[in-house]
Amino acid sequence: MKTHQPKLKPPPRPLFSCGFFRYCTQSVISPTNPTAPVLPLISEPTPPPPPPPQTHSESSSSSNTSQSFTQWRFSHTPISTTNCLTDTSPETTQIHYQSPAPPPPPPPVVISDLQELFHVAELQLSTGLDSDRVKAIYMLQHSLVNPRAAAEGGESVSCPPAVMRGVLGCLKDKQLAKPATRVLLALCLGECNRHVAVEEGAVGKVVEALVDLDGGAVAERALAALELLCTVAEGAAELRAHALVGPMMVEVMRRMETTRGRENAIGILAVIFGGTGSGDAMGFAPQEEVARVVMLAMQGACSARGRRKGAQLLKILQENERLDLSQEVG
Repeated sequence: MKTHQPKLKPPPRPLFSCGFFRYCTQSVISPTNPTAPVLPLISEPTPPPPPPPQTHSESSSSSNTSQSFTQWRFSHTPISTTNCLTDTSPETTQIHYQSPAPPPPPPPVVISDLQELFHVAELQLSTGLDSDRVKAIYMLQHSLVNPRAAAEGGESVSCPPAVMRGVLGCLKDKQLAKPATRVLLALCLGECNRHVAVEEGAVGKVVEALVDLDGGAVAERALAALELLCTVAEGAAELRAHALVGPMMVEVMRRMETTRGRENAIGILAVIFGGTGSGDAMGFAPQEEVARVVMLAMQGACSARGRRKGAQLLKILQENERLDLSQEVG
């Protein structure tokens, strides 16, 4: 008797024919597979690791860096190359550290009445303040060069001793030497003021101021005032009594640049050597050196009056020391 074996039903057909899905259902999900198969590698992008926690300072610096970059990249403000070069150049840095420039002179104040002028100047000089002294010197300068003041004052009004002392005290001030020499020369044009200046020691103060002056216009005016002071007997005697006047005048003659300045220097040397004997003149300066610088000045740019003064001085030196001037010329 034949036994009927039950017919095995074929396995149901998979719903999907996708090979990948069939592989997964047969190998991974199937309960009959005892071991887990190796999954195929699928190239998927790995997520980046999370950034480390930032502190407040790091976040602020990162924000500032990105912000500064954004400003540099997308800034709409035009940058001037000239300003950048000027601000970063060494010359600009030096200008920032330079000492401030001296203040400009005060505005000119002109007083035509000499009595009122000297009174106001004396009051300003008596305060002891530098600002008042500057105002007084410039006021005297602008007023004394005024032709109307000279015409109205003339020889009748003399400079007070206090004002003369204030003017002489400014000769060695580098900022006030220029107006002070102008004021002194204008005052010495009046004979009455020469006596006042000599009594206040003007000769010695002018000689000491000439040591620090160059050979320009300021030194020329100082020499012109000194030559006028020598027209007073007491002034000439004080000049000859000064210990440094001989060597100093020789040095002034060497560095003097103006024609008028050489003329005044020759006139002062003539006063020194013309009023003394041969024995006293030896104490001032070597007369051979004096003759040499005078002759060099006469051979250069020198006025006609300067040459006449120089010839007179050379004659005095020749008589005092029996100098052979032909050798000096050669």
